[in-house]
Amino acid sequence: MQQLGDKTVIRHTYENTMATGLFDQVWVVTDSPIIFNEIASLGGLVKMSAGHHESGSDRIAEAIKDLDVDVVVNVQGDEPFIQKKPLEDLLQVFTEKEVQVASLMQKITERIEIDNPNIVKVVCDIYKNALYFSRSAIPYNRNAYTTTEYFRHIGVYGFRKDTLIRFTNWPMGILEQSEKLEQLRYLENGISIKMVQTSFTGIGIDTPEDLEKAKSMLH
Repeated sequence: MQQLGDKTVIRHTYENTMATGLFDQVWVVTDSPIIFNEIASLGGLVKMSAGHHESGSDRIAEAIKDLDVDVVVNVQGDEPFIQKKPLEDLLQVFTEKEVQVASLMQKITERIEIDNPNIVKVVCDIYKNALYFSRSAIPYNRNAYTTTEYFRHIGVYGFRKDTLIRFTNWPMGILEQSEKLEQLRYLENGISIKMVQTSFTGIGIDTPEDLEKAKSMLH
């Protein structure tokens, strides 16, 4: 487990999610005995996932299949600076009955971020439904005189339980295999993803550089 200040990354994420007060229950689902033991030592709700999973959504679906819930929010364990406002905004869109899946996005302007394949970009229709997610810089600005906006996908999801369970029964499609992005499985199967724009500046800790940046944010 990665250490961030005097706590692990997963502990920061868990405690900040709990502190929002938005959820009836907060579960940590993991295949790591070390993480399991840490959350259990805090008195938290934690489950060991069984077997191999192709994606985080598959792991969450296994964990919640027997829970009596309508909407599930997946805060990935590498988001130690998660805050209440973006999660509140994410939950709010589920008052619309047609919304099955929702996620967060943030406007980005730095070219180094736009071109970074570790930063996933998303383009939406006029109703803020995702059209596509990519590691490439999308949209491609063919016209130098057009002002093009770019949005970073933040890996925090809300799902209706039945849609998440259905996800696990779909095979991995060509787009998901190509980009290695699980959210494309929903789009390939005709499920819209409602995107919620946020000013929340999180750091998904995927690389050693991300961890160093997170450490600097603690001070």
